[in-house]
Amino acid sequence: MDVRSFRKAGHFPSLVSAFLYFDVSFMIWVLCGALSLYITKDFGLTDAQRATMVAIPTLGGSLFRIPMGILADRIGSRKAGIIGMMLTIIPLLWGWLGGTTLNSVLALGFLLGIAGASFAVSLSLASRWYPPQYQGLAMGIAGAGNSGTALATFFGPHLANAYGWHNVFGLAIIPLMLVLIAFMLMAKDSPNQPEPKKLVDYLAAFKYADTWWFCLFYAITFGGFVGFSSYFSIFFFDVYGEESVQGGLTRVQIGYLVTITVIAGSMFRPIGGYIADRIGGMRFMLGLFAVITVCAFGISTMPSSFLVMLLLTSIMMACLGMGNGSIFQIVPQRFSKEIGVVTGIVGAAGGLGGFLLPNNVLGPLKQATGSHVTGFIVVASIVLVVTLVFYAVTRSWRKSWASADSGVNF
Repeated sequence: MDVRSFRKAGHFPSLVSAFLYFDVSFMIWVLCGALSLYITKDFGLTDAQRATMVAIPTLGGSLFRIPMGILADRIGSRKAGIIGMMLTIIPLLWGWLGGTTLNSVLALGFLLGIAGASFAVSLSLASRWYPPQYQGLAMGIAGAGNSGTALATFFGPHLANAYGWHNVFGLAIIPLMLVLIAFMLMAKDSPNQPEPKKLVDYLAAFKYADTWWFCLFYAITFGGFVGFSSYFSIFFFDVYGEESVQGGLTRVQIGYLVTITVIAGSMFRPIGGYIADRIGGMRFMLGLFAVITVCAFGISTMPSSFLVMLLLTSIMMACLGMGNGSIFQIVPQRFSKEIGVVTGIVGAAGGLGGFLLPNNVLGPLKQATGSHVTGFIVVASIVLVVTLVFYAVTRSWRKSWASADSGVNF
């Protein structure tokens, strides 16, 4: 693909703005997970409480994504993004100056979901600027902003060690303000921005079966990425941490391991979009689901070497990241006019998957069995079933709206 033609096809400053907004927002969104080992130490939480604490921001992001997607369609992605970043300051101030009880951490964590809702705004901003043949790459570049998760897992433990976890929330306001200024200067709504509709018209997207299928598939890919990003600090520390039988790694070293897995998931997202543009998102996604299944079963064996575990988790996260890019190569082809609200709906389902993974699967099963083995067997089994469902559904799509005449690879 010609890079010059790609840049000329859309508005590159807006694409960069979408990435930066997504990046800093994801960094903020997963702070509770990045700081979980320090918060847990202060409050003495159970396995289930730890899982709930890291999952609550994901639930908040899931719920806020639909209204933010509608807002992006009604007033434009630029204004919606500015509003989102200004509101994100509120829970950061609360975490910095308050957050002295578990309930307050849960409440501010839920409000951090406003940052997670940036997904619906940044992806709609990027998507509307680019033609169908570049959707996978454009959405992948904007979506690579989930690399902000790596910033949180890498710098969070260092800063918490040096200044305490409360001050990490306050320090996060600095990059947020810098990105807000850059976004205001660079972002521009596409001339393809649709006219505002009535609220009931936006909700009409729920009536399409394809909307729900996209929700299911994205709940696996994005839900897996963000759920594991938040929970891996707990998981690696339980299995290989300084208080474990076969470990000895410090909290900061655990942060390094989590960062590597998160980088794999983040950096491969645009690659997934690019490959999907070339060979088709449906075809590529089927292979990715299969690899994710194998890796999850492999993780359930709990290898004694943390390097082997790091390899398995990194491959799995890379496939989840590429899956995110692949699915959003397909979504704009099906819902080009409703991309804002559909992105919000599908993104909400992804966030819900990220909430359910640690809160309803990994955490409770760890507390019930004393091991993470059962949780990963369940995860692998779920992905295996979804793989078969995906194969059946996409066969139907190829016979309906995914026609060869469109000029787009599916």
